[in-house]
Amino acid sequence: MNNRKTVVLAGASGFIGGYFRTRFEQDGWQVRAVGRTGADTVRWGDDDGLTRALDGAELLVNLAGRSVDCRYSQRNKAQILDSRVSTTAELGRAVARCSAPPATWLNASTGTIYRHAEDSPQSEHDGELGHGFSVEVARAWESALAAAKTPLTRKVPLRISIVFGPGGGVMRPFAALARLGLGGHMGSGSQKFSWVHVEDLYRSALFVHQRTDLTGPVNVASPEVVDNRELMRLVRRAYGVPFGLPTPGWLLELGAVMIRTETELVLKSRWVQPRKLLDAGFAFRYAELGRALQEITGRRA
Repeated sequence: MNNRKTVVLAGASGFIGGYFRTRFEQDGWQVRAVGRTGADTVRWGDDDGLTRALDGAELLVNLAGRSVDCRYSQRNKAQILDSRVSTTAELGRAVARCSAPPATWLNASTGTIYRHAEDSPQSEHDGELGHGFSVEVARAWESALAAAKTPLTRKVPLRISIVFGPGGGVMRPFAALARLGLGGHMGSGSQKFSWVHVEDLYRSALFVHQRTDLTGPVNVASPEVVDNRELMRLVRRAYGVPFGLPTPGWLLELGAVMIRTETELVLKSRWVQPRKLLDAGFAFRYAELGRALQEITGRRA
């Protein structure tokens, strides 16, 4: 008899999804992957296959969504939005068809949903939502989850901060900027930077699944927030770059164009407070950014 717990992991081919798949398997879970390749258990658009994959599973984790590490052209913006909203809606329809649906559905969202904040942290209880394209995407993403009719499944949007980890994520554009000599503080340098190590993201997902009293949006961010000056100092140290030019907004825009990303990544002040996780007793393994970057790059100060 197979007593392994089953997780359905949507978006398993990306940086975070690949990490989750490996860690779930290491922890003894059976992983059913949803994606667009032959390596996945079921592909998007296969309604019956998706329902079969979800039926009897204990946990659903949806990380699907086109990368936002790109220029925000109209085409890219449309793909970013659709890749999140349509997949969430598709999962909702499939969960509704299950005779034994997952107990928990963790759906990715983003800490960028909060306003530009340099004055106070933004928690789940008193955080103020912002404006702009990224916020519109986050609102639509969470609305698609809320609209899913799944009375037997607890649905929790994870408002995830910028994720650091070995081999991917936001490390590449930051490393590229540093190596271009643009590794000094950016803009005013006072903007806050909320982040989380991918291992703590995985651990927090398991924690939220196990803590059935946790409901509504959950912020996933290290409690140790840094400003942009400290961020770039630690990035330079991690990559062995001795100096970096401070970059005003207009110059940063040129650098962002060169590496095909957006300045929002570093100019928006993200101050996301993981109040629900902390109040519930979750302990971050990587609470300090310097240690996290050293672990990721293999460098020691």
